[in-house]
Amino acid sequence: MAVEVLLPALSPTMTEGTLAKWLKKEGESVRAGDVIAEVETDKATMEIEAIDDGTLLSILIPEGTEGIPINTPIGIIAEEGVSHEVASDVSVKDSRSLSETEPVQPKAATKTEVIAKGSLDDLRPKQNISANGRILASPLAKKMASQENLDLSTLTGTGPKGRIVKGDVLKAVNKGVRELNASQIIPGATAEDPRQVSDLDVPFHATTNNNMRKIIARRLSESKATIPHFYLTIEMEVDQLLDVRTRLNNEKDLSLSINDFFIRATALALKSFPLANASWGTDETIYYERVDVAVAVAVPGGLLTPVVKDAGNKGLASISEEMKELAKKARTGELLPEEYQGGTFSVSNLGMYGVREFAAVINPPQGGILAIGASTEKPVVKNSAIAIATCVDCTLSCDHRVIDGATGAELLNAIKGLIENPLTMLL
Repeated sequence: MAVEVLLPALSPTMTEGTLAKWLKKEGESVRAGDVIAEVETDKATMEIEAIDDGTLLSILIPEGTEGIPINTPIGIIAEEGVSHEVASDVSVKDSRSLSETEPVQPKAATKTEVIAKGSLDDLRPKQNISANGRILASPLAKKMASQENLDLSTLTGTGPKGRIVKGDVLKAVNKGVRELNASQIIPGATAEDPRQVSDLDVPFHATTNNNMRKIIARRLSESKATIPHFYLTIEMEVDQLLDVRTRLNNEKDLSLSINDFFIRATALALKSFPLANASWGTDETIYYERVDVAVAVAVPGGLLTPVVKDAGNKGLASISEEMKELAKKARTGELLPEEYQGGTFSVSNLGMYGVREFAAVINPPQGGILAIGASTEKPVVKNSAIAIATCVDCTLSCDHRVIDGATGAELLNAIKGLIENPLTMLL
């Protein structure tokens, strides 16, 4: 019996992944639970385990392949005694993603036509054309090539058995565009020419967008396009908070951060105003009975939002310890799905970068996000006299479908009250 190893959905937002590394070789024995491959998702690098005992008869997708749709067969595990040919036949018959395109007769193309279609490869027949004249290509690659008016017979496939995959089509399109732009501006220039320039006649270089960057772009574009944001900004004095923080760190041997206080304050305020701890749905509004605070953490190449679950019922010390561990895992790509999935509200702090004020983009399907700026000393009027106070500007981004202006203002003032009277957070 042969069993296909499918690319699993390793996060709620994952639609495709990159096969980073095979940890087992073809012909190697595996047992159920063995880690056989590593996959890069939009959040982290995850492990794929064998679901059965047997032998890894075939690797269908080579490591380094990008844009693999979930549920695509990437390998075959078979019981002892099952031949490679039988296993391969089963996979090809059962897998739509590995099916061949309809018979296509390769046609010749002029160099001008090839440039216009996005490829300057040689016009000789490619390895992806089988003996019966069929072009080996995945359905996604076929669809993309049709949309870009690309002749599949001019491409070289990098998939199994020379099959054309999504990455091959993207490479051809990008290369063709760069070739055409370069030749128009610098006669004789090629895509690999270090003098390549954009349409603005400015030297440039390009890097491939990783899965994380693509997901961030898609989700935040969706957020700004579909969520009616409105913003409320308020100034908070943090002198008492800084004093309490210093005393707790010294007396209790803690290392509390200002961010820990804001996470705690946000969670307690949301418990007091549950109407803001909500998500919009087409037919209903969902009100969460627990406050899970997602905290933005900058990582190489992008942003992750690990979640402090049930933050409203956790003390400052617990929040601080948990955040340190989550931030460490986020930066090393070791977050587990349950550590970054969900979140009913978000907090983002750019104060450590000296940013005084900013408006953050809501992370759907959440209803809001609190943006925290840098603490600065400024003159304030107290009891008809001028004094110096340390202040932080905070901006609350709200989904107006869920949070009305008055509700947002009450929530923000509740957070302000807790921050300016930090001892109330210790009760």
